[in-house]
Amino acid sequence: MAGVAAIGHNGCVIAQETIQMLPSQRAAFEIPREICYLNAASYSPLPLRTLEAGRAAVGRKGAPWTLEASFANQQHERARNAAARLINAEASDIALIPSISYGVATAAKILPIRRGTRVIVLENDHSSPVLEWLTRAEAEGFAVETVRQPDDGDWTSAVLASIERSGAPPVSLASISSVHWSDGGLIDVDKVGTALRKQGAAFLIDATHSTGVLTTDVKRLDPDFVIFPTYKWLLGPYGRAFLYVAKRHHGGNPLEQTASGRRNVRAENAVYFSDINYVPDARRFDMGERDHFISMEMASIGMEMMAGWGTPAVVQRLAMLTERIADGVRGLGVGIPPADLRAPHVLSLAFEGGMPAGLVEGLASDGVHVAQRLGRMRISPHVYNDEADVDWFVEVLGRRLRGPSLRGA
Repeated sequence: MAGVAAIGHNGCVIAQETIQMLPSQRAAFEIPREICYLNAASYSPLPLRTLEAGRAAVGRKGAPWTLEASFANQQHERARNAAARLINAEASDIALIPSISYGVATAAKILPIRRGTRVIVLENDHSSPVLEWLTRAEAEGFAVETVRQPDDGDWTSAVLASIERSGAPPVSLASISSVHWSDGGLIDVDKVGTALRKQGAAFLIDATHSTGVLTTDVKRLDPDFVIFPTYKWLLGPYGRAFLYVAKRHHGGNPLEQTASGRRNVRAENAVYFSDINYVPDARRFDMGERDHFISMEMASIGMEMMAGWGTPAVVQRLAMLTERIADGVRGLGVGIPPADLRAPHVLSLAFEGGMPAGLVEGLASDGVHVAQRLGRMRISPHVYNDEADVDWFVEVLGRRLRGPSLRGA
């Protein structure tokens, strides 16, 4: 047991408690020992349990006569409940969607942006929370204001300054990621949410890089929308994502018009369109063709595993790994963001004069997998990594940065 401070969504200390150190979960994955995979922020490997479930699900799809009539709904609600648990939501507030962009488009249909107001986005944020508003701005008469990447790495202060800028048009919406995908920059969504509420503005959070790792409590935070996929930090498949919709928006029209979103449009009925009124909760926003018999269960398993470990234990382990890397590379002449301004599970390294050509590819040839993002090296360990992985990364990076003569030493 280790006495540590729990870390909230904003990365700050929120309570002192005793947390069992989560050991590396490498044995739960099929990762060869010679592979050092530090790229969860791109794609995560799938746990063995998930791979097995996927194979079984393919078999079920191959023999659909074996499926009970209630099977699809059981799959939907299992996934919905697993997603809700991760952010302390109610299942009735969760819609099943295929992607972040689908969720943002749904939010845009629900939430009108007033003419003459501003929508706040982050510079170089991922495309999903940005492009929808850029596309609509001119025709709908609002401005998209981009918060520039701060030189000191303090995204939160930069966002707050934009919201509170004197003499600026009112803010209708902030559509931002909780963790910047390129460098792991951390946004304190609690502070941002408070500032937005003072202006009567809405808050859409792309929680791709925080859900399941950092604590998110929508009942306390009260955002309008939270969207997250499963294929990165939630150890799940591509093409499965979830949209939290605050109850005040449950009366909105969905992006698609589906039978499942209506109260009683059923093939089993004598009259098909028995009741075309919408269902009363976020289920009306579910995507069409949602019977993903294979990937829906796979998504549920990863989310359930993450919830079982718990965010405090996951953060503790991943923060230990990224700090071990930061300590190991400090003598290599790379720039490291301050720990209090970055997510504990993502570490971005900057190189004077830019990243050396071929460095990421060279690391991959040594079995070390990281990502190049906007001129920096992004390192993103997960629960399957261990101390041997990060030490190997530090050794290989040091060897390659010191020059060709030492490679292979």
